[in-house]
Amino acid sequence: MKLPSEFIEKMERLLQEEASRFFSTYHEEKANGLRFNPLKIDRETFLTLVPFALSPVPFCPTGFYYEGDEQPGKHPYHAAGLYYIQEPSAMFVAEVLKPNPGEMVLDLCAAPGGKTTQLAAMMENQGLLVANEIHPKRVKALSENIERLGVTNALVTNETPEKLAQYFPGFFDKILVDAPCSGEGMFRKDEEAVSFWSQAHVEQCAIKQRHILDYAYEMLKEGGILVYSTCTFAPEENEQTVEYLLKTYEDLTLLSIEKAHGIQPGRPEWTKTNMEAIGRTARLWPHHVKGEGHFVAKLQKTGPSPQWNGRYAKSNVSKQMIHQYRQFEQEVLQTEIEKPMYAFQNHLFALPDHCPNFDGLKVVRAGLHVGEVKKQRFEPNHSLALSLKLQDVRYSLDLSSDSVECLKYLRGETLQTGEDRGWLLITVDGYPLGWGKEVKGIVKNFYPKGLRVM
Repeated sequence: MKLPSEFIEKMERLLQEEASRFFSTYHEEKANGLRFNPLKIDRETFLTLVPFALSPVPFCPTGFYYEGDEQPGKHPYHAAGLYYIQEPSAMFVAEVLKPNPGEMVLDLCAAPGGKTTQLAAMMENQGLLVANEIHPKRVKALSENIERLGVTNALVTNETPEKLAQYFPGFFDKILVDAPCSGEGMFRKDEEAVSFWSQAHVEQCAIKQRHILDYAYEMLKEGGILVYSTCTFAPEENEQTVEYLLKTYEDLTLLSIEKAHGIQPGRPEWTKTNMEAIGRTARLWPHHVKGEGHFVAKLQKTGPSPQWNGRYAKSNVSKQMIHQYRQFEQEVLQTEIEKPMYAFQNHLFALPDHCPNFDGLKVVRAGLHVGEVKKQRFEPNHSLALSLKLQDVRYSLDLSSDSVECLKYLRGETLQTGEDRGWLLITVDGYPLGWGKEVKGIVKNFYPKGLRVM
């Protein structure tokens, strides 16, 4: 890999005697990681079920390394949302924020959804998780990953930080800003990031990050926690951005992050004022941990915030729509959805807890997409299938992960059963994959076209 000469000079100057060890990592294989999804499976069951050789990521209880010749993204368990493929160092960030069930949480720069889905699992799908992404293409990937992992408490928005700050002053208990950055920490993983790099780009990123953080600060409750992270080595985007926050907002306190397993402190000498407190931040270096480069800071707002005086979302669903859905629920499910329902035209969503009114915001997903009312009948959405457990349905068809039938289902082909039971939850080794509709022994395939295996 050809690294920019200006980048090499800068890192040699910053790291001094550590530089040679740092640069030697560019000749090593990158680490591959995945996290199991506690919303669907526990650790022991996961380890007995999956066919890959795994070793634990020491700083993430749900994280594992896998070997480079494995292809977990092509396994049916990936389609069932039993795990999320994620760069190992990136797993540390959500562990620092650690939201609790029932809290109001914002992931401000959320795509593609690795950290979002990790936060949702910690929240046990309780409370509200606003997952925002400003780029329309990237928000689609975010929404799909939230669906695949069975997340039901997320409001997915496609907005600017400014617009959200107008809606949610002093609203959130916890905020994650995993900021857009120069990506220096990902050079080994993404060679395209190398071609974009310049010192000017680093400085532009630092300006953008401070702009985003200003709005995040406005949305934080008194006593609320803000975690700021990047996947870059640049002090301008890391230590100096935190220094900017602490100098600008007197009621922000920098909290200490526990450092173990090779995680290093931030560098006070890389701030403009040699700010000693910066040692409380954390740096993940590829020559100290098995993973790429990351920086993480944790701050608490100790001063008063404006009182949020917005409204909560109310159900807007017609009696006819609710009737169609409840009929489906009685015939197909063995569980009830008790959350308030919201309709976008003919599409029905079950809102997260304490969901604020979102009129005027670009909302991509409002909680759980339950399904659609079509000509006096209800058709369940793929999201509903992936949010259920096997015991939640009357009828199911279980396919073995290594069977021809499983591959046929993932390709969108029909299956033959010989029965006539209507809507079926199609499962792989007991874990939901999607819907099928069984009529006279033939199962019509409802696996979404965009997800099918070609």
